[in-house]
Amino acid sequence: MRNEAAPLLIGVSARLYTPGAAGMPAQGVWSKTLHYLEQSVAWWLLGGGALPVMVPAVDATSIVQRSDIALHDYAAALDGLVLQGGNDVAPQSYGEAPLHPDWQGDRVRDRCEIELIRAFVAAGKPLFGICRGLQLLNVAYGGTLWQDLPTQRPQSLEHRVSGRDEQHQHAIEFVPGTRLAALYPGRSGSHTNSLHHQGIKDLAPGFVVEARCAGDGLIEAVRGPGPGYLAAVQWHPEFHAPGDPRLLDDGAILADFLTAAAAARRESVK
Repeated sequence: MRNEAAPLLIGVSARLYTPGAAGMPAQGVWSKTLHYLEQSVAWWLLGGGALPVMVPAVDATSIVQRSDIALHDYAAALDGLVLQGGNDVAPQSYGEAPLHPDWQGDRVRDRCEIELIRAFVAAGKPLFGICRGLQLLNVAYGGTLWQDLPTQRPQSLEHRVSGRDEQHQHAIEFVPGTRLAALYPGRSGSHTNSLHHQGIKDLAPGFVVEARCAGDGLIEAVRGPGPGYLAAVQWHPEFHAPGDPRLLDDGAILADFLTAAAAARRESVK
């Protein structure tokens, strides 16, 4: 039986590196397929008192074959799941063809993470998505994406500026009456980092918008339907320094997610 007093175990879906991808030479360590956890995400969860556990991606081409039993074992053993950022969501995952070769995305990761989402939802465990994670949750539940905001939505603000990465910022507005807005009483919005070129086009059925970009209305935070905990943000909370007066303090968001994970643990040990 799980010890309720032990630190929460939070799964983090692996980021993937395929040899030769992104112009990297396929030599040395880069000759291997890599599954990795970004340090800042691990530190963000550790800062909340939780222990991050990377969940590797396994598909039909792997040496070790994926099974639904293995996925459900992860969902049973862990207290929640974070979908971290990374490569684009493949347009094929939401029924489109890539409009440019650079926007092919990562179909393998999409399939693996969508199966993980289903396993954790079935187990009653909370999920939180970061950047790509927001986009994938939307796609997993029937939504679509803008493949490239500057091309397809030219009226948008710049949501990614080359060379600035997480230093690029813009204002967001909370949607009144939402759970996210309730975490920040008395505030109508804040500022967040912004380092993405894709975004939600058609919102998944049943999902609720919790925040928008103040400058162009692009969806910046969502919450999924049903009794379970499904939430995601377009920015990277792990890059926000606690106490920085210019940026949203994401500690309340992390605490809300971990509170849901603790509740799920208590329910699982009854």
